[in-house]
Amino acid sequence: MKKTIIAATAAALIAGTAASFAASSTAQSPAPAPATAAQPAEKAERWHPTPADQAALTDARIAALKAGLKLTPDQEKLWPTLETTLRDVAKDRQTRMAEWRKQRETGQKPDEIARLRFAASAMSARAADLQKIADAADPLYKTLDEGQKHRLQILLRQDMPHGPKGEHRGPERGPQRG
Repeated sequence: MKKTIIAATAAALIAGTAASFAASSTAQSPAPAPATAAQPAEKAERWHPTPADQAALTDARIAALKAGLKLTPDQEKLWPTLETTLRDVAKDRQTRMAEWRKQRETGQKPDEIARLRFAASAMSARAADLQKIADAADPLYKTLDEGQKHRLQILLRQDMPHGPKGEHRGPERGPQRG
């Protein structure tokens, strides 16, 4: 008998608390409900940098690279080739990304084979870009002293997508070790 009374009392308290909470939340102005998979309302527009933003960021990265290297007058003569290549590669990448966005806006989801082909062409384009940069940077790199080479390594890793160490961190990748 005591167990029944205790259970009934607990149920009444829980029900009263829930009713009280529901009443107070409806008295306030209701916040818009977030969109869920079952309710695909309006998709929030994701921000994309404008061409002017991308150009400014490219300029900043190139300027930071040059400033960080502290080039000598002889090395300064080799810099324009690398700078031109970096700018050309950035423009090519911008163009590819704009085309990719336009394809996505059609709303058609590509099949798996089309995705594999797209990934392969994107990797090939990235490989070609890296080869161009390596070819343009090689003459300058050969003239850098050990301190400049070390700074170059640090400066290049700053632009990696997952931070200076290029590591994947965060809850989706597991806890940070060591």
